[in-house]
Amino acid sequence: MKYLLMGLLCFYGAASAAASFTQESLQNFADGAELRFGVVSNTGANGHQVRMTIINQSQQGLPAGASDWSIYFHSVRQVTAVAGDGMAIEHVQGDLHRAYPTEHFAGLKAGETLVVNYTPSAHIVSYSDFMPRAFVVVKGLEPEVFGNTDTEVFSDFVDPISRPEQQLRNANDKFAIATAESRYRANQARSEPKISSADALKRIIPTPAKVDYQRGDTQLDASWRIVYAGRLKGEAQYLSAQLADVAGLQLETNPSQQLSSAETDTPVIVLAVGLPDERKLTLPEGAEGYTLSIEKHRIVVNGRDNAGAFYGVQSLLALLNPNAQAALTLPRVRIADAPRANWRGMHYDMGRNFHGLAVTLRLIEQMARYKLNKLHLHLTEDEGWRLEIPGLPELTDIGAKRCFDLAERDCLLTQLGTGPDADGSGNGFFTRADFVEILKFAAARHVQVIPEIDMPGHARAAITSMNARYANLMEQGKEVEARRYLLADSQDASKYLSIQNYTDNAVNVCLESTYTFVDKIMYELQQMYRDAGLKLSIFHMGGDEVGKGAWTESPVCDDLFARQLGVSGPADLKPYFVRRVSQLASARGLSLEGWEDGLMYDATNTFNRSQLDNKQVIANAWDNIWEWGVADRAYRLANNDYQVVMSQATHLYFDHPYEAHPAERGYYWAARATDVAKVFGFMPDNLYANADFTRNGDPITDVEALVGRELPALEKPENILGMQGHVWSETIRTAEQLEPMIYPRVMAMAERAWHKASWEGRNADFSARDQAFADFSQTLVLKELPRMARANVGVHLPVPGAVVDGGQLRANVAWPGLAIEYKTSEDGSWTPYADGAKPSVGAGGIQLRSRAGDYTSRATAVSCPGC
Repeated sequence: MKYLLMGLLCFYGAASAAASFTQESLQNFADGAELRFGVVSNTGANGHQVRMTIINQSQQGLPAGASDWSIYFHSVRQVTAVAGDGMAIEHVQGDLHRAYPTEHFAGLKAGETLVVNYTPSAHIVSYSDFMPRAFVVVKGLEPEVFGNTDTEVFSDFVDPISRPEQQLRNANDKFAIATAESRYRANQARSEPKISSADALKRIIPTPAKVDYQRGDTQLDASWRIVYAGRLKGEAQYLSAQLADVAGLQLETNPSQQLSSAETDTPVIVLAVGLPDERKLTLPEGAEGYTLSIEKHRIVVNGRDNAGAFYGVQSLLALLNPNAQAALTLPRVRIADAPRANWRGMHYDMGRNFHGLAVTLRLIEQMARYKLNKLHLHLTEDEGWRLEIPGLPELTDIGAKRCFDLAERDCLLTQLGTGPDADGSGNGFFTRADFVEILKFAAARHVQVIPEIDMPGHARAAITSMNARYANLMEQGKEVEARRYLLADSQDASKYLSIQNYTDNAVNVCLESTYTFVDKIMYELQQMYRDAGLKLSIFHMGGDEVGKGAWTESPVCDDLFARQLGVSGPADLKPYFVRRVSQLASARGLSLEGWEDGLMYDATNTFNRSQLDNKQVIANAWDNIWEWGVADRAYRLANNDYQVVMSQATHLYFDHPYEAHPAERGYYWAARATDVAKVFGFMPDNLYANADFTRNGDPITDVEALVGRELPALEKPENILGMQGHVWSETIRTAEQLEPMIYPRVMAMAERAWHKASWEGRNADFSARDQAFADFSQTLVLKELPRMARANVGVHLPVPGAVVDGGQLRANVAWPGLAIEYKTSEDGSWTPYADGAKPSVGAGGIQLRSRAGDYTSRATAVSCPGC
């Protein structure tokens, strides 16, 4: 068994500080000393530079010379060099690093300050690049968290990122940092809505295919009743519950075989499937289509199938006015509607940080509201295993929690700002009962849950858990059972570093026990679906980002090369793994899904599709950094008979910042920023037309010229299943942080997944697109944000723009209808803004924010020269 971290237990030097510390004095130091991080520069001659500062305001000093105290901190960029001050920094695993004193350390007395400059492996330009809960460790004592870092408020431990050399990623970075002034100019250039507020309130998101509004309104009251085809009992109960919640109506609900009738004076809502055409409404062909007719005393929802009827119910509910006093008034309308794509999904990573059951159920509810039908749950990662598996308790006993345990017998090594304690942020898992509840809740809303068990890379939580299981069983003398689910080869001397800086996160694909483990997981997942009254139909294997060099020095793999035809070296191992998992999935009647690079030899060559047994093999096409030359993988996979879900990171990754600004949460590797308008403008049928900027911000006018080779056309469009949004959670530690990253971007994604706009196509009309977004955003503000608020869902609002001109504050905001508030440095209260306002402004300038009900944006500052 390989425990690479065990060597760290021996780092303690001969010059010990143990006598200098007690638990009480260590706590005093951690509480009193202030540990801060700051970006020095990303553009200087010395490359990227960061500083760590210890301001020792405690009564406890740090002794001179090498000793046995260490500071552990999280850095998303691996530290590559340290400059002086008698301190050294080493990479432990993932984002965890250890800073410790060398023999040249001069000591740190009470009242003194120590500055340690170091070089990260790449740029750092956002506050969320830094992680909280750094801690100090002394041999024989419990770790203590630096008090000022035990927070989610970045300013408590991160210095301001305000100068250009801090904010730019490199000297060639052309993405300007957003300011109040730049937002103001950008907002001035935006299209104004062409629809009235009244029309905006009648709009349905996502947009139906055909809508014909009639004269007049229909009033709902307690005299209405719901009748439904027997097969639609669940949909009828859902509608009844929603009307009770939103409009306070308790309506009689009954099944009926007589659903088709002329309008009478008895008001009725009819839910049907395949009802003969009424009111000259033709039911759209294909799955999930519906018609909706609202007349004076009769509302008919007619689905092509149960899902179609459910989406008709959602359109009916979407027509309710969010104003409580007007909620019972519906416009009279005839709608015929069907989805653009069969796959309309949302990917949610709770492997990195776990956020709980409640937020997951809220996500499913909102997905259903916007007619999304696939929930891709990323259940496992290097940093966590989030689902209870009967018979393998170690997966959650150890793999679902992080703490400071270098041997990793009790927990995973802490990552992502969790800190040293097992009750820290991001820990937790779904019990089996929780997961069955999720499946039932989703099925009632026509959302299919697709579980992802990420392997062979991104699997450190599973590997570590099974290593601990092996060690425990070996101590009991149970060697056969210990090896049954083992995922690592103890003699493997391979050297590699994954993209997230792990050296031991790839399962050994040459071990037969790896496939025993995979089959066990498949079996237990199937049983959970059966207990929920469902059938598991897709197994997502992950497959992405295996570290280069994995399995190159494994004796088990060398043995496989010697005895297995068709597996002659390390390059054959990833397709071998996929083929084996494919066989297991096929034997269980499952389709197989994976990330695009998990199904390809290299940038342009897919695995041989005929060697995979599954009738359907689905690829999430995600890596579309245009200049990297892999954005055409979606078409290459589809042309080679893989089914493809458009998952392009530049437009559909919701963990990216909303704008280029240090205070915006999220990673920014694929796009410097992805706002709601960018998501709205994604064209899934016209992939190359989405190329807008390179990573450095250069406009892209010719993708083929940028790549330097011919780009394949889509030859088999039938293999494009649809699209989905994604949220990865490295920087998202809490549910409160999660939801504003998803909403309202997911509504814009749902719009594109359901509705093909007239401005799309080979010759896209970007002016018409911008106008369409102005109308869309007006509906967001007037109707969808109040609906979100009623559901207690967190939402991100755009930050306003502003200038001060001649002593007058001029402000605007990207979405029409949002309120703007301001305050001065002398007055702490927020004041509603009106055009031409003349606030009394001091030298501190003005702060502004946007508001919608109880939602507010991040504040921005605007200076007032001469005020």
